[in-house]
Amino acid sequence: MKKSFFGLIILFIFLTTYTPKFDFIVDSDFSIQKIKIEGNAILNSDEIVQKLNFLHRENLFFLNLKDIEKNLKNETFIESFSLKKVYPNTLKIIIVEKKPIAVLQNKKKKFYISDKGDFIDFQDIERYRDLPTVFGNGKFFYSLYQDLQSIKFPLETIKTFYFFESGRWDLAMYDDKMIKLPTKDYLEALKNYMESRNNSSFNNYKIFDYRIKDQLILN
Repeated sequence: MKKSFFGLIILFIFLTTYTPKFDFIVDSDFSIQKIKIEGNAILNSDEIVQKLNFLHRENLFFLNLKDIEKNLKNETFIESFSLKKVYPNTLKIIIVEKKPIAVLQNKKKKFYISDKGDFIDFQDIERYRDLPTVFGNGKFFYSLYQDLQSIKFPLETIKTFYFFESGRWDLAMYDDKMIKLPTKDYLEALKNYMESRNNSSFNNYKIFDYRIKDQLILN
């Protein structure tokens, strides 16, 4: 009995003084020492790494996604990103960039418009120098763009989009033709133009004016 009691005392002392070595998770062996950026074609990898410099020495196990999102939110070219932990100490960030479809010129401000309707901070990028320009309020452009896609309009033939406060559009083409669309039901006008543009009898006309309902005025 005495031996049993004595053993319990020894066990109690052992348990109250022993500190388990579970700190291997937060040990520097698993702290971030390298950040790799992948998937980016436009964004500068070094600049992204610099924004995420606070992650160095952070533990791979306990990354806070919201902190990363907060530091990347000003990169308007980023559509989404994902993380890949490469143990013991590397973090990969795979970037999906937005795809510009037009350049918005609204007064003195300039943006790219993405294929999902987002505005992207403008920077002069060679591969996007041939994009069409949108003049006016860009928030209405994306619905027009979707309509053009739905009827398979040859988007590559459009040089410039002009938006008017009345709510209608003019489309300037690369062949110097101009399409003046009505405020409403402009899809029928666009379909008519697609049928007419290859007709040789329309070759000499530069302006296709559909502003008056059920009429086409050529000039």
